[in-house]
Amino acid sequence: MSGQGHTGASGAGGVSPLAVVIIPARLGSTRFPEKLLASRTGKPLIQHVYEQASKAVMVPRVVVAADDERIADAVRGFGGEVVMTSPHHPNGSSRLAEASAILGMGEDDLVVNVQGDEPEIDPTVIDAAVARAVQTGCEVATVASPMGEGEDPSDPNIVKVVLSVNGDALYFSRAMVPFARVGGDALASPLRHVGLYVYRVGYLRRYVGLAPTPLERTEMLEQLRVLEHGHRISVVVMPFHGQGIDTPEQYETFVQRVCARGV
Repeated sequence: MSGQGHTGASGAGGVSPLAVVIIPARLGSTRFPEKLLASRTGKPLIQHVYEQASKAVMVPRVVVAADDERIADAVRGFGGEVVMTSPHHPNGSSRLAEASAILGMGEDDLVVNVQGDEPEIDPTVIDAAVARAVQTGCEVATVASPMGEGEDPSDPNIVKVVLSVNGDALYFSRAMVPFARVGGDALASPLRHVGLYVYRVGYLRRYVGLAPTPLERTEMLEQLRVLEHGHRISVVVMPFHGQGIDTPEQYETFVQRVCARGV
């Protein structure tokens, strides 16, 4: 299904916006060089991500936004769709914006940002985030999950999100938030942010032109730029405890899980 020329608009009597998963795929990786091409499972890592994302029922199209022909060749090799983007983007959001322009997506269409190192992304999480974006008409939607067993809310590598009563993000932090003060009522439990985003295309293109912000640069969390510029991120809460592949050790564990499943 092609997104070219699509100008869907949400709302009563309108056409639902087109939703496209775009997987920003950068070949370079400091901790695990060329990890997206690692193929000890019999498939390159990027193929696992692509196949999982393709199971989402609310997204008719999955595209890899590559920065290197080796990734593009791997994607074409398993029959996936790929577009070539500049190797000089400062972040994934910028790559998504270029890819959405190449695909001819309309201003109200939805880009679903699935990370290229998430081979076990749950397609129901993608569907829930897209549904949230469609239902609320928000510019950005994302996902949060209750803390899993053994997860430490004080771990700075686990990003937490605090929500308003209507489910919008108030703040993202690497710190322990909310903090339950002694003597207070611990009515709000910490929520772990799941790094999957749904962007309205028009907003995505404006967002990449926004200046970096103090809190974003302090916490090293790109999503804070949205909030600091006064814009809204709507959050759907659901259980999800998948893990991205950042290191060779994590990839080895993933390979063992795949082999145990016989996939």
